Amino acid sequence: MGRSRYKVLEDRPHFVTCTTVNWMPIFSHPEFAQIILNSLKFLHDQHRLILHSYVLMENHLHLIGTAENLSKEIRTFKSFTARSIIDQLKENQSHHLLTQLKSAKLPHKTDQEYQLWQEGFHPQAILTEEMLWQKLDYIHNNPVKRGYIDDPLHWRYSSYRNYQDLPGLIPIEIIS
Repeated sequence: MGRSRYKVLEDRPHFVTCTTVNWMPIFSHPEFAQIILNSLKFLHDQHRLILHSYVLMENHLHLIGTAENLSKEIRTFKSFTARSIIDQLKENQSHHLLTQLKSAKLPHKTDQEYQLWQEGFHPQAILTEEMLWQKLDYIHNNPVKRGYIDDPLHWRYSSYRNYQDLPGLIPIEIIS
Protein backbone atom coordinates (compact mmCIF):
# COMPACT_ATOMS: atom_id res chain seq x y z
CA MET A 1 0.00 0.00 0.00
CA GLY A 2 1.32 3.46 -0.90
CA ARG A 3 2.19 6.06 1.69
CA SER A 4 0.19 8.83 0.03
CA ARG A 5 -3.49 9.68 0.03
CA TYR A 6 -2.99 11.33 -3.37
CA LYS A 7 -3.72 9.35 -6.53
CA VAL A 8 -2.64 9.98 -10.10
CA LEU A 9 -5.33 9.66 -12.76
CA GLU A 10 -4.34 8.64 -16.28
CA ASP A 11 -4.31 11.27 -19.03
CA ARG A 12 -5.29 14.17 -16.76
CA PRO A 13 -3.31 17.26 -15.86
CA HIS A 14 -2.26 17.34 -12.22
CA PHE A 15 -1.26 20.08 -9.84
CA VAL A 16 2.02 18.93 -8.31
CA THR A 17 4.06 20.23 -5.39
CA CYS A 18 7.63 19.16 -4.64
CA THR A 19 9.22 20.53 -1.47
CA THR A 20 12.77 20.48 -0.15
CA VAL A 21 13.47 18.78 3.18
CA ASN A 22 12.94 21.11 6.13
CA TRP A 23 11.86 23.75 3.60
CA MET A 24 15.54 24.53 2.97
CA PRO A 25 15.94 27.50 0.56
CA ILE A 26 18.11 25.55 -1.90
CA PHE A 27 16.69 27.23 -5.01
CA SER A 28 17.65 30.70 -3.85
CA HIS A 29 20.98 29.73 -5.43
CA PRO A 30 20.59 30.42 -9.19
CA GLU A 31 22.77 27.44 -10.21
CA PHE A 32 20.40 25.05 -8.39
CA ALA A 33 17.31 26.74 -9.80
CA GLN A 34 18.85 26.25 -13.25
CA ILE A 35 19.22 22.51 -12.62
CA ILE A 36 15.46 22.36 -11.95
CA LEU A 37 14.62 24.38 -15.07
CA ASN A 38 16.97 22.34 -17.26
CA SER A 39 15.41 19.12 -15.99
CA LEU A 40 11.87 20.34 -16.66
CA LYS A 41 12.91 21.43 -20.15
CA PHE A 42 14.48 18.02 -20.77
CA LEU A 43 11.27 16.23 -19.77
CA HIS A 44 9.31 18.57 -22.05
CA ASP A 45 11.70 18.17 -24.99
CA GLN A 46 11.67 14.37 -24.62
CA HIS A 47 7.82 14.38 -24.56
CA ARG A 48 7.86 12.75 -21.13
CA LEU A 49 5.97 15.61 -19.43
CA ILE A 50 3.53 18.12 -20.86
CA LEU A 51 4.28 21.13 -18.70
CA HIS A 52 1.37 23.59 -18.55
CA SER A 53 2.67 25.92 -15.84
CA TYR A 54 5.22 26.14 -13.05
CA VAL A 55 6.66 28.33 -10.35
CA LEU A 56 9.94 27.63 -8.61
CA MET A 57 10.24 29.21 -5.18
CA GLU A 58 13.26 29.08 -2.89
CA ASN A 59 12.17 25.80 -1.29
CA HIS A 60 9.46 24.26 -3.44
CA LEU A 61 8.14 23.77 -6.94
CA HIS A 62 4.53 23.90 -8.08
CA LEU A 63 3.55 22.77 -11.55
CA ILE A 64 0.63 21.63 -13.63
CA GLY A 65 1.65 18.76 -15.85
CA THR A 66 0.44 15.72 -17.71
CA ALA A 67 2.41 12.55 -18.37
CA GLU A 68 1.73 8.97 -19.38
CA ASN A 69 3.27 7.89 -16.07
CA LEU A 70 3.38 11.04 -13.95
CA SER A 71 4.52 9.28 -10.78
CA LYS A 72 7.52 7.77 -12.56
CA GLU A 73 8.48 11.02 -14.28
CA ILE A 74 8.32 13.07 -11.07
CA ARG A 75 10.23 10.38 -9.15
CA THR A 76 12.94 10.37 -11.85
CA PHE A 77 12.99 14.18 -11.95
CA LYS A 78 13.43 14.42 -8.17
CA SER A 79 16.13 11.74 -8.12
CA PHE A 80 18.11 13.34 -10.96
CA THR A 81 17.85 16.89 -9.63
CA ALA A 82 18.78 15.79 -6.10
CA ARG A 83 21.87 13.96 -7.36
CA SER A 84 22.88 16.92 -9.54
CA ILE A 85 22.46 19.47 -6.75
CA ILE A 86 24.25 17.32 -4.18
CA ASP A 87 27.12 16.75 -6.63
CA GLN A 88 27.33 20.52 -7.16
CA LEU A 89 27.29 21.13 -3.39
CA LYS A 90 30.14 18.64 -2.98
CA GLU A 91 32.10 20.27 -5.80
CA ASN A 92 31.55 23.70 -4.20
CA GLN A 93 32.49 22.25 -0.79
CA SER A 94 29.23 23.55 0.67
CA HIS A 95 29.67 21.66 3.94
CA HIS A 96 26.97 23.60 5.80
CA LEU A 97 24.21 22.69 3.30
CA LEU A 98 25.47 19.12 2.94
CA THR A 99 25.38 18.68 6.72
CA GLN A 100 21.77 19.88 6.76
CA LEU A 101 20.81 17.52 3.92
CA LYS A 102 22.53 14.65 5.71
CA SER A 103 20.72 15.28 9.00
CA ALA A 104 17.38 15.61 7.14
CA LYS A 105 17.72 12.17 5.54
CA LEU A 106 15.01 9.81 6.70
CA PRO A 107 16.31 6.72 8.55
CA HIS A 108 14.79 4.25 6.07
CA LYS A 109 16.72 5.87 3.18
CA THR A 110 19.69 3.54 3.66
CA ASP A 111 20.88 3.70 0.04
CA GLN A 112 21.79 7.39 0.16
CA GLU A 113 23.78 9.77 2.32
CA TYR A 114 21.69 12.92 1.74
CA GLN A 115 18.08 13.82 1.11
CA LEU A 116 17.10 16.95 -0.82
CA TRP A 117 13.38 16.47 -1.49
CA GLN A 118 10.59 15.57 0.91
CA GLU A 119 8.96 12.26 0.02
CA GLY A 120 6.00 12.35 -2.34
CA PHE A 121 4.75 15.05 -4.67
CA HIS A 122 1.10 15.56 -3.69
CA PRO A 123 -0.54 15.16 -7.13
CA GLN A 124 -4.00 16.66 -7.37
CA ALA A 125 -5.91 15.73 -10.52
CA ILE A 126 -7.40 18.72 -12.30
CA LEU A 127 -11.01 17.63 -12.68
CA THR A 128 -12.78 20.83 -13.74
CA GLU A 129 -11.97 23.94 -15.73
CA GLU A 130 -12.64 26.02 -12.61
CA MET A 131 -10.04 24.03 -10.68
CA LEU A 132 -7.57 24.38 -13.55
CA TRP A 133 -7.80 28.18 -13.55
CA GLN A 134 -7.69 28.32 -9.74
CA LYS A 135 -4.45 26.27 -9.66
CA LEU A 136 -2.94 28.27 -12.52
CA ASP A 137 -3.69 31.50 -10.65
CA TYR A 138 -2.28 30.02 -7.43
CA ILE A 139 0.96 29.03 -9.17
CA HIS A 140 1.54 32.37 -10.84
CA ASN A 141 0.63 34.43 -7.78
CA ASN A 142 2.63 32.38 -5.28
CA PRO A 143 5.58 34.84 -5.25
CA VAL A 144 3.16 37.79 -4.89
CA LYS A 145 1.39 36.16 -1.94
CA ARG A 146 4.77 35.48 -0.33
CA GLY A 147 5.54 39.21 -0.61
CA TYR A 148 8.56 38.82 -2.89
CA ILE A 149 7.13 40.84 -5.78
CA ASP A 150 4.11 42.99 -6.62
CA ASP A 151 3.50 41.64 -10.12
CA PRO A 152 3.84 37.97 -11.17
CA LEU A 153 5.52 39.17 -14.37
CA HIS A 154 8.59 40.01 -12.29
CA TRP A 155 9.19 36.47 -10.96
CA ARG A 156 11.91 34.95 -13.11
CA TYR A 157 11.20 31.29 -12.28
CA SER A 158 7.61 31.07 -13.45
CA SER A 159 5.57 30.35 -16.54
CA TYR A 160 3.59 33.57 -16.10
CA ARG A 161 5.61 35.31 -18.83
CA ASN A 162 4.69 32.50 -21.25
CA TYR A 163 1.02 33.26 -20.56
CA GLN A 164 1.60 36.94 -21.36
CA ASP A 165 3.01 36.13 -24.84
CA LEU A 166 6.51 36.97 -23.61
CA PRO A 167 9.53 34.68 -23.76
CA GLY A 168 9.74 32.37 -20.76
CA LEU A 169 12.77 30.55 -19.44
CA ILE A 170 11.49 27.15 -20.59
CA PRO A 171 8.81 26.06 -23.05
CA ILE A 172 5.35 25.11 -21.81
CA GLU A 173 2.04 24.06 -23.32
CA ILE A 174 -0.22 27.01 -22.61
CA ILE A 175 -3.72 26.25 -21.38
CA SER A 176 -6.27 28.17 -23.42
